[in-house]
Parts: sequence; C-alpha cells; structure tokens
Amino acid sequence: MANTDRMTLGPVDSSKVPRFAGPATFARLPRLDQVGRADVAVVGVPFDTGVSYRPGARFGPAAVREASRLLRPYHPGLDVSPFERVQVADAGDIAVNPFDIGAAIETIEGAAGELDARLVTIGGDHTIALPLLRAAARKHGPVALVHFDAHLDTWDTYFGAEYTHGTPFRRAVEEGILDTEALSHVGIRGSLYGKKDLEEDRRLGFGIVTAADVLRRGLDEVIGLLRQRIGDRPLYVSVDIDVLDPAHAPGTGTPEAGGLTSRELLEILRGLADLDLIGADVVEVAPAYDHAEITSIAASHVAYDLVSLMALHKEHRT
Repeated sequence: MANTDRMTLGPVDSSKVPRFAGPATFARLPRLDQVGRADVAVVGVPFDTGVSYRPGARFGPAAVREASRLLRPYHPGLDVSPFERVQVADAGDIAVNPFDIGAAIETIEGAAGELDARLVTIGGDHTIALPLLRAAARKHGPVALVHFDAHLDTWDTYFGAEYTHGTPFRRAVEEGILDTEALSHVGIRGSLYGKKDLEEDRRLGFGIVTAADVLRRGLDEVIGLLRQRIGDRPLYVSVDIDVLDPAHAPGTGTPEAGGLTSRELLEILRGLADLDLIGADVVEVAPAYDHAEITSIAASHVAYDLVSLMALHKEHRT
C-alpha cells in the first residue's frame, strides 16, 4: 500500500451516516483542510462565462458532488481501493471572477499551481482546461493530451474572443504546453463550420477517433491506438461530458446526437491504466438541463475512474 508512513483518511462510513446525510464532498471524502495534504485532490471550478450556447455549467461541481454520494471505496473494474492506496481529498471550489474570462483564467492557473497534488477538476465549462494545462506543464513540461468531446475545441476565436470553451486546445498548442506528438480527440462527431476545421486541427497535431470509430473499430483497438500515441509521456485527460450521447448526458450545454455510451467512455478510461496520468478534468455538466441526475451521475463515475487511475500509477506503488 502507498503512503505507509501515514494513514489515509477515507470516505464517511455509510453504515454509520446514511449516504443522503451530511456534507456533499466528492464521494463523501474528507476536505483538504481536514487532512493537511493529499496525493490526489478533487477541486471544483464553478465557471461558465466561456460558453457559446446553453449556460449553467457553473452549477456542475455541486451537482457532481451530490451525485457522487453513492460511490463506494473499491473499484472492481480496476481492482483498486483508491482511497486506501493514496490520500484523496476534496479541495473545495476555486472561486473565480464570473464577469472576466481573463481574470478567471489567471485565478485558476494560480490556484491549481498551489495545490500540491494530482488534480481531478470538475467544471465549469471547457475554458478551464487551458489554465489547468498551464499549471500542469509548469510541473511536468509539455504534456500528452487525450480529449474526450463531441467537439474539437481547437477553433481560433468566437466573436473575436480568444479564450472560450471552444478554443482551449488551440491556445494550449500555441503556448507550447502540449506535446504535439501525443494529442488525441476521442468521440468527435456532429456538424462543423467547414472541412478546414479538420485540416487546421490536424495541422495542430491532433489525431481524431470519432464516435463512429469507437463503434466500428471497437474499444480494444481504440485503447491500443491511444496507448501507442501516449507512450510514457505525462498525460492529461480532459473529458467534456457531451462526449456522451444525449441519452446518457442530457444535462450539458452543446449536446450532439450519436455519442458514446457511458459504458464505452468508462472502458476507454480504464484502458489507460498504468499511464502517467498527472491531471484531469470533467467539464460541461449543466444540471438545469439534466433529469434524474443522469448526467451528474455519469460525470461522478468518470471522476471516480480518473481518481482510481491516479491511485494505480506506479509512483504510488511500493
């Protein structure tokens, strides 16, 4: 077990406190201020000023935490008890300016850099990926990226704005914080402004696995392609929940038909086990458009898998 020099503090015992009672930290884990430090921290960024269609992702972190109450300590798919293996804590929310995108980006980058842990960040809209990648690259150098999304998010500007939820990965390539030999989109589908969108994306260095590719080529082949592209590089995973079909994630800002199932997404993530996952985000959960917590439940499981993958990493092994 990792961290043999100190005990880890895990979730509240559901046999003593019912799951529907008490504060809604992620998976009912302790707060960061209760444990002092963490190997993995779950942090929220309630920000959606960068959206281009339906707003509401600022309420995503609270909804995902609430939906995570049923998560249990052992992950059978990965054969790991992540909360025993490493200290995981809820670091609360990064409070950002809701009226100034530039100021918000600076705040997120600074706060992420100060958290001495591998971060699983819950958004918020996809604008937040850029400052999170900046903070990651300061520690690890240019990172590999697997980006799960219905959309490319490599557009140049919207209405002249350079920083929106549709531009973070173009900016990241331009800033040199991504390893352009190891960039992948997964789940891309839907209409585009023109064929040039694909050409420009390819020029930036991205490989594309479409939602149709996942269906036709199968999970094992897709996972193999991703692992080959990533190699042993430090990896950042960014999950826009709209990578899922609206049947599995209706509560999001820019839904597109023909997406992945939640099972497919989780299995692809589990196929990345043992890679050097240094950071991740789950974004674009907009609970106002959700029903029966379908989207926030899916997002909570995605976050749980990302935490579990970090717990499995070789640096935490004895």
